[in-house]
Amino acid sequence: MSHYYKNTDDSKRAPIKIKVCGMNQNTVEVGTLKPDYLGFILWKPSKRNFNGKVPVLPHRIKKIGVFVDEQQPVVIERIKEHQLLAVQLHGNESPEYCDALKQQLKGVEIIKVFLIKDKFNFEELKPFESVCDYFLFDTKGKLPGGNGFKFNWEVLKGYPSKKPFFLSGGIGLEDIDSIKEFMKRPESNYCHAIDVNSRFEIEPGLKDIGKLKDFIKNIK
Repeated sequence: MSHYYKNTDDSKRAPIKIKVCGMNQNTVEVGTLKPDYLGFILWKPSKRNFNGKVPVLPHRIKKIGVFVDEQQPVVIERIKEHQLLAVQLHGNESPEYCDALKQQLKGVEIIKVFLIKDKFNFEELKPFESVCDYFLFDTKGKLPGGNGFKFNWEVLKGYPSKKPFFLSGGIGLEDIDSIKEFMKRPESNYCHAIDVNSRFEIEPGLKDIGKLKDFIKNIK
């Protein structure tokens, strides 16, 4: 069950979790840093598309499959193939799509992505409240994700939900102070995890272990 944060008192807040997405070339090495989640992009047009066998990882690390408007039978097949514990829906999946998937995937968490730039209509979230476990807010750009730049976090001051969410979009080492400041604000009450990807890469799918280690140490 997800943690619900109801105040901004650090002594009562569950520790923020870390998700490293776009895994491909050095997954085992990243796993030694003990992130909470590792994301595998299962969308062929992506330059980080994962097309192999997920290596053995510590059980505590949740493996997430990232899909973009994929047919449900394919999603289910990939979950079984890679023993995924969560799916991240990064396209235009409808509430009905999420609900149908949720009914078929008992025990698998569903994360629905919403893209933000300078503003966002939070009414869009309402139909998804009962059919997913988390929201994920990423930067609106040319690609569904991995665009490498941040959206305006001030937009989240209007967050009306109690659904825990992942904060994503171009987050790098230079954002550690900004994250700590964000976590003191009321709009972070339901921030469940920080999601990083392209700003910690040597090349697409190859993570910079040194940078990730510094980031995880400072955020945790």
